[in-house]
Amino acid sequence: MIQIRQNGPFRYGYNEITTMEEIQHNAMMDFGILRLAKGTAEKNAEPRERAYLLLEGEVTFAWEDHKATVKRANCFDENPCVLHVPQNKQVVITGVGEDSGIAVIKTANEREFAAKFYTQAECRSEERGKGTMKETSTRIVRTVFDYSNAPYSNLVVGEVIDYPGKWSSFPPHYHPQPEIYYYKFKPENGYGFSELGEDVIKLKNNDTVKILDNATHPQATAPGYAMYYLWVIRHIEGNPYITPTFVPEHVWVTEPDAVIWPDKK
Repeated sequence: MIQIRQNGPFRYGYNEITTMEEIQHNAMMDFGILRLAKGTAEKNAEPRERAYLLLEGEVTFAWEDHKATVKRANCFDENPCVLHVPQNKQVVITGVGEDSGIAVIKTANEREFAAKFYTQAECRSEERGKGTMKETSTRIVRTVFDYSNAPYSNLVVGEVIDYPGKWSSFPPHYHPQPEIYYYKFKPENGYGFSELGEDVIKLKNNDTVKILDNATHPQATAPGYAMYYLWVIRHIEGNPYITPTFVPEHVWVTEPDAVIWPDKK
């Protein structure tokens, strides 16, 4: 499936959403949500590159001789922190708050690299689209790591916050590298829409969408509801993700002097 609907809350422990072993619509990544209660722990040392992003709550990350206890009120108002480790490196995550959620991304990568804990202050956050398109595509884009600061990784990890009633990832763009979006809404009963090529999908809280085969993927959010999505991209061997390709016929809307109705020439 391209869209994976989560009906109801996640159970405690690791909730598998998509895997590298899937025959159809394979995104070359394992992805799931780890839910931890206070005092419970999850250990992992599998032979895959892994990234653990705190969505909300308070947890302690432990790896090698390091520990970091971090808290995030929610994914809309605060930057993420992420623990990024190579294959076979043991990680222990312990719940400190009453209820915590962690996004878990895994993929194959035989390269050895130093584990890295990205703090909230290290996350690059910018307001894209501002001053263009009559502010209809202004959004917050956060990038934790990509090819520029982690060329040894097979992943790119970031977040987008869409303002109510606005678009993101516009003009439409595409790339051959597979991507996963994971969504949250504020309030939680909100919804939005995702374009996947010529198809449109209605999005709800905790949905996951796989973006494959060079499909364009702009997003739109219903008025009154903010939309969050985690985005993770898997590099292709010999073709890492650097920048997307924009659909040429729609690029004009980003020009500072673009005449957009009801403006007059």
